[in-house]
Amino acid sequence: MGRLPAISAGILTSLLLLSCADSSAEQTAEGSDAGEDQSTDSPESSEVGGPAFTVTEQGSYDAPWALEFLPGTEQMLITSRYGELFLRSTTEADAAEDVSVAGLPEDIVVDGQGGLGDVVVSPDFEESQRVYLSWINSPKAGTGAVVGHATLVDSGDSAELEDLTVIWEQDPKTSGSGHFSHRLAFSPDGEHLYVTSGDRQQLDPAQDLSSGLGKVMRLTPEGEPAPENAFAEDGDVTEEIWTFGHRNPLGIDFDADGQLWVSEMGPEGGDELNLLEAGENYGWPEASNGSQYGGAEIPDHTEGDGFAPPAAWWTPSISPGSLMIYQGEMFQDWAGSAFMGALSGEALVRVELDGDQAGDEEIWEMGARIRDVEQAPDGSIWIIEDGDGAELLRLTPPE
Repeated sequence: MGRLPAISAGILTSLLLLSCADSSAEQTAEGSDAGEDQSTDSPESSEVGGPAFTVTEQGSYDAPWALEFLPGTEQMLITSRYGELFLRSTTEADAAEDVSVAGLPEDIVVDGQGGLGDVVVSPDFEESQRVYLSWINSPKAGTGAVVGHATLVDSGDSAELEDLTVIWEQDPKTSGSGHFSHRLAFSPDGEHLYVTSGDRQQLDPAQDLSSGLGKVMRLTPEGEPAPENAFAEDGDVTEEIWTFGHRNPLGIDFDADGQLWVSEMGPEGGDELNLLEAGENYGWPEASNGSQYGGAEIPDHTEGDGFAPPAAWWTPSISPGSLMIYQGEMFQDWAGSAFMGALSGEALVRVELDGDQAGDEEIWEMGARIRDVEQAPDGSIWIIEDGDGAELLRLTPPE
């Protein structure tokens, strides 16, 4: 049966959605929970108009992290941070039984924010059946994110990953269990794989081009540094870097014009939506529109400070844990909009995009932390909550 969101339309068209705005800001590490920011502050909202969409429950999962629809099929993959991967049908008649996929990495570390992370399909999936996964491991000292690819073999009643190959590892490995990020996205032409690499709560490495932390990496599909990267001449991990000065970028997607966007968790406030440009510095921890939980101040983003400012930012925090830019037809008025699942904000957030600019927004309170949001082939929007017993939900136009 369907259920309606608590807040249903036209909400907060200017919730501190600013470019290069001035306000006090401070730096901090992440909260200690296995989820991300735990701030009790959340954006105010008010009910305006009728329902924006109908919500239909599709099932529940423990600690889900990512959704991915499989091209040319009526199936999807769902990862669990606990080290599980599920293959399920997206048709109501066949959705009762999920298939647990075998052949997952044996070295997955489930600790804090760590575990099995993102899953995306190869651009040639219909021919190759290749999927890409990210996870956390601890081979020697410290922990870090890993990316690998494998062939998905689906025999109907069972499924497994074959020929799993590691193609990239976060460098350096560090102590702690937070800010891995490890979201994945392919460029529209299929030539480049982008990987978000969080600052691992170490702050300063985000500004250090000899470190792979606090960066967005641009790789070939086999994990090599992509030719013509921003710092391709510098060697080592620096060859992989596309942008730097990031804190905890947990969402990444391309718009219809081929522009790359990232959603990023700030400290206490200062969550960001950024348009990425090769070689740009996005400021962390030298600039942020948020505040440190402990109270130490850092400058806001200001014009001329040498850092790329966010296209949009939020204070109080919403804690964006994912990003999807809608290109479907089911919700025609939302074409080109950025959608983010809000964790501490317990909401679904939509931001209008116009070229390289972010415009008005809507926030729908969902009553639960939202971990991921994806567009289905039919144009419906699917979201999954965070934590144990998290609901998988399908959004369609109001009935």
